[in-house]
Amino acid sequence: MIQSSLLLFEKKGFHGVTVNEIVRKAEASKGGFYHHFTSKEELLYVIHDTFISYVLEKAAYANNSYTSPTDKLKAIIKDFVKVFDIYKPHISVFYQESIYLKPEYEHLIKQKRDQFKQLILQTIAEGQANGEFRKDLPAEITSMAILGMVNWTYKWYQPKGKNTIDEISDIFIELILQAILPNEATSFKSYNGTICNHMDVWE
Repeated sequence: MIQSSLLLFEKKGFHGVTVNEIVRKAEASKGGFYHHFTSKEELLYVIHDTFISYVLEKAAYANNSYTSPTDKLKAIIKDFVKVFDIYKPHISVFYQESIYLKPEYEHLIKQKRDQFKQLILQTIAEGQANGEFRKDLPAEITSMAILGMVNWTYKWYQPKGKNTIDEISDIFIELILQAILPNEATSFKSYNGTICNHMDVWE
């Protein structure tokens, strides 16, 4: 039913689609719809919750799996970028139609977004504390810059574009590590699989 609603919302907009149209598209019953969702607004919330829960779960896993803040951040960014491929229709519909969410659903979404932001902020702060990341960059602004850069992916990413989602995530990781690692530590794996030193790129 969610997939059917995504197709309809993308085509006609949230207010342009009725519950009757959704159940016809999904070949379901109206009773079946209201068994899962109390309203279209809850359906819109579930569409967002699906992808933010994925990102949050992956970030929590990375946080518990790695001791190095650099490794944590790389894993978090990798899965963060990947969500724009896995849940592209969900994300497009949400950003287009989120103004129609009820306050209680906005609150729930904000809670999970804040949790995800906090995991990134915590990782940056850990890296600064143990010397892996530059200490002259404010952790809060650095975290927001990462969120802003990656979130914008939904505007331009095309599944059949020149670069795969994995290549794009590796490029993002390079850009971020170039910015936050101390100069002498800026050695990274480029998106084409080779090991580069930051000076080699320019020589």
